[in-house]
Amino acid sequence: MTRKIAFYLPQFHPVAENDAFWGKGFTEWTNVTKAKPLYKGHRQPFLPSDLGFYDLRLPEARQAQTELAKQAGIEGFCYWHYWFGGGKKVLDRILHEVLVSGEPDFPFCLAWANQSWTGKWHGLNNEVLFKQAYPGIEDIRSFFYDTLPAFKDRRYLKVDGKPLFLIYQPNEVPDTYPLIPVWRDLAKKEGINDIFFVGNDPQAGQFSRLASELDGHAQNGVKEAQYYASLSCDCSLNQRIVKRITKLNSKFFRQDQPSVFDYENYVRNYMSESSLHSDLFPTIIPGWDNTPRSRGRGVVFERESPVLFKELLIYLHSRLQCRSQDRQIIFLKSWNEWAEGNVLEPSERWGSQYLDAIRESSKF
Repeated sequence: MTRKIAFYLPQFHPVAENDAFWGKGFTEWTNVTKAKPLYKGHRQPFLPSDLGFYDLRLPEARQAQTELAKQAGIEGFCYWHYWFGGGKKVLDRILHEVLVSGEPDFPFCLAWANQSWTGKWHGLNNEVLFKQAYPGIEDIRSFFYDTLPAFKDRRYLKVDGKPLFLIYQPNEVPDTYPLIPVWRDLAKKEGINDIFFVGNDPQAGQFSRLASELDGHAQNGVKEAQYYASLSCDCSLNQRIVKRITKLNSKFFRQDQPSVFDYENYVRNYMSESSLHSDLFPTIIPGWDNTPRSRGRGVVFERESPVLFKELLIYLHSRLQCRSQDRQIIFLKSWNEWAEGNVLEPSERWGSQYLDAIRESSKF
């Protein structure tokens, strides 16, 4: 059975930084509830149903999410983790409470969202709210020891016995910030069996520096080290598919209107790929509409459906059977990206059909 891991956004509670930038009480729900249709047939707002407009500071909300995920056959959540350098963290409260309380009893891993926050994320100009920095060795050590309690938690997801850690933009990490070799050395000192790094690679094959770093710190030979470095959530495949759809199926509106694509074409293009490379972990979306954040600059996938999503999952189940059980991983993007329109949680539009699709796909 494939391992299904869902990306998880922790921005559903107020924090001081968002209060300062966007106004008192801002959360992701602020964008979601303000969304409006931008063209004829545009289905906005996209709203939750069973869980309502939850506040993630409440343990009951986190437990309710976990119960739904377990019932659907999702193995764990991959929390987006924000470390901007120099000890600057944002949205870390939820992870801290999960670690301290031991609840919910549900596996998890971390994805380092190493990207500057700009106003463009919310449809503004390129004003930098938080700049992603890479100060050097001491910062790498501080980052590791800040993350160590998660790695040592019994619930932390592993691949081949090693804690799974994702890097959103591995090619943005400069040579002066050798995170991978330093972390691997520190992991040994702290009694952790190495770390299984995965990069979200927007340009296939661009892991040369990370691969060379790992070569010098390999425990099982160069081949294995390169494998860790080049594992990807296949953003590259998604981007190629979107470009292909753009040429054939895009609906063109005014410049202040979103780009609109057909979800079925996304699925068919994904399934038409001749091979699923062994150094890629597939990542699939149940839909997409980020206009609540980006408005006219956004991207919309229309005609999304749980039926097509289930079909794609079944296809990937069959394609991954040749791998070892630990590496039969499918990343689901996402559990709760409501302002991007990629959501597995129950919604007014679909109810629990996406969770049903995940559960049913595991029977094949």
